[in-house]
Amino acid sequence: MTTVVTREIDREVFVFKMRDLCERTGLDRQTIHFYIQQGLVPEGQKTGRNMAYYSEEHLERIRLVRELAHQRFLPLKAIRAVLDGEEEAFSPEQRAIMSEVRTRVRSALRPTRATPFVSASAVAARTGCSVSEILELGEAGLLTSRGEAANEEVLEEDVWVVEAWVRLRAAGFDPALGFSPGDLAVYGEAMKSLVRLEARMFATRVGRLDPDEAGRLLDRGLPLINEFITRLHTSRARQLLATID
Repeated sequence: MTTVVTREIDREVFVFKMRDLCERTGLDRQTIHFYIQQGLVPEGQKTGRNMAYYSEEHLERIRLVRELAHQRFLPLKAIRAVLDGEEEAFSPEQRAIMSEVRTRVRSALRPTRATPFVSASAVAARTGCSVSEILELGEAGLLTSRGEAANEEVLEEDVWVVEAWVRLRAAGFDPALGFSPGDLAVYGEAMKSLVRLEARMFATRVGRLDPDEAGRLLDRGLPLINEFITRLHTSRARQLLATID
């Protein structure tokens, strides 16, 4: 007969069971366990083999991860960076400015409403990309995913990333030559740093503008900046090739 060792915990702090977390966050048990397995939420205090209790801290962390993943559409890698404090924080003044401007923009910068998740296998069938390649794109932080293995799902809004990889592969960036979806991570990391820097620069410049005018400024500037980045990338690549004898 196997003896289950129980553990005394402070029930005034650890007041929630798993079902309580599900009720208070609107998430299912599988999703919360996935957050815990990924190190985004601390493990509960176990009192037995299949019993654990959770605190208010666990509840707040789950709500934060849910917001970052489902409302701001951050991939797991980015969420982990935020939770680990690796992202440089905006100053309170900059955060207030950008929060106001966010509600004024009319362009592609406007945060979208939550879009559904679709199964990775369905995306694979639709695009001709393998499920393993889709998982690799998720691991590279290039799309938002949830679930595990056969149950993996990706955010519908991020399917364009899968389609982009498929077009690159068809253009000759073939895995047989050593190319892989993970190679695109370099662009994701570079763009994350660029966006962080330009957002801080913008916030320091528009502090005296009316939020509506600041929003219109972003709407006008985004297409121009995108064109500038594209041409600059081509120009720098051409210059680099010219220096190679």
